[in-house]
Amino acid sequence: MLDLLRQTQLFSELEEPALLALRERIERSSFEAGATLCTEGETGDRMFIIESGEVAVLKSVGAGDPIEVTVLRRGDIAGEMGLFGNRRRTATLQACSACSVWVLPYDSFEALIEREGSVARGLLANMSRHLARETSEAAILRAKEEERGLHVAFFSANPYRNRLYTERNRYGFVLKFFQPRLTLDTVPLASSFRVIVVGPNDALDAEVIEALHEVGVEMIALQCTDYEGVNLDACNRLGMSIARVPATAPHAVAEYAAALMMALNRCPHRAHARVREGSLSSDGLVGFDVHGKTAGVIGTGMIGSRVLEILHGFGCRLLAHSRTERPELVDRFGVRYVELEELLESSDIVSLHCTLTAETYHLIDAEAIAKMKDGVMLINTARGGLVDTEALLRALESRKIGYAGLDVYEEEEECIAHDARDDASDGVLGRLTRFDNVMITGHQGSLTDVAQANLAEATLENIREFQMGKRGDQLTNSVPPASGTRRVGRPDESPDEKEGP
Repeated sequence: MLDLLRQTQLFSELEEPALLALRERIERSSFEAGATLCTEGETGDRMFIIESGEVAVLKSVGAGDPIEVTVLRRGDIAGEMGLFGNRRRTATLQACSACSVWVLPYDSFEALIEREGSVARGLLANMSRHLARETSEAAILRAKEEERGLHVAFFSANPYRNRLYTERNRYGFVLKFFQPRLTLDTVPLASSFRVIVVGPNDALDAEVIEALHEVGVEMIALQCTDYEGVNLDACNRLGMSIARVPATAPHAVAEYAAALMMALNRCPHRAHARVREGSLSSDGLVGFDVHGKTAGVIGTGMIGSRVLEILHGFGCRLLAHSRTERPELVDRFGVRYVELEELLESSDIVSLHCTLTAETYHLIDAEAIAKMKDGVMLINTARGGLVDTEALLRALESRKIGYAGLDVYEEEEECIAHDARDDASDGVLGRLTRFDNVMITGHQGSLTDVAQANLAEATLENIREFQMGKRGDQLTNSVPPASGTRRVGRPDESPDEKEGP
């Protein structure tokens, strides 16, 4: 037993009398394969010294299965940090095989330290030497990292974008892709990375940013133009650099909005499904001529402007409502800027292209819907929170709204965090999908080859500037200083897309 204690790093500096005293306070326990020694989050009262067998250290990362961080073997110790601070378990220990473990209660060990000064001196000597070694090793690892390339972690990663980033990684960055969203629970995944890349549904509140700072993250690369949802106070206070991307997909999202309009109107998806079943029936497929209809666009930034251009090609009468008017739209396409109430009352099609703010949250609520034409078509490719979903459901049931095309959903973060299938039969999403005149898609307006390639290139360029030494507002696409927390926008908008009533 004394040989095992000498092999254990924490006790390697203890003298023989101290080791003998320690030996008297340790008890042996045996665990079968698969048994749990302790569980993450619970309060611990003992540490474990592995004598034989293997013990896995498991760490939770959000709603998914725990990740195996490391495997402990003979001489390894777990739970020792409980001696110096919070005794809440930071990981789960699970036996990989039948194993023998020596258990040392914290209270018993603390009593030993108080009685035997040599134990305390030995622990301090070990910790001092360990700290010096770790500091040197950290410097060596950082130097090697710079030689190999900057390490970059991606959250909310998906296979298509992963391939794009890998193919276009001409700067030699070391890329690691994590499928889970960034949350406080998944911050530990960023521990060995100076730069992280996040999407519009990742959490970037003050608590998350502080946790990222603690694990060594120095830059956040946003895969979007807007920076709502980022607690900028925390970033500025901690010296965290943030970069966004310029407009990457105005054409893609505008075209997708038009595609939703035409699909809802002419129902090619339903007709195709019938043909595959051997039916050429046209019952329920009668649409309307878009030509001559009045279309109202709310928000005339880069995306909204292109939607108006497309609808002009269809021969629509065009109304617009926006904080900033664009004279060129009036001159080229005959757009008429009007108050929101007139747009709602006069439009056969209403398409939303404004940002989500406190003022525009639930812009389309029961009161706004009541002002619309009976049977109006509503398109939302901007922000889920612009539409009061409960009010929308009531309007669909009464046929006040005749068509709804949604590429964004008010609670899509929850669907992404878990699985949309969990809400497919119950809940708001399930209720929406039961309507034949509703089309919901999964935030794919910007999903074109050109738009995604532009996004990847712009993100990598931002990271390259950081690698070359630029920080904060030195970055070309830095986020300007501001205070408070704002909601993250879509990865497909441009600065002047931040339009609203």
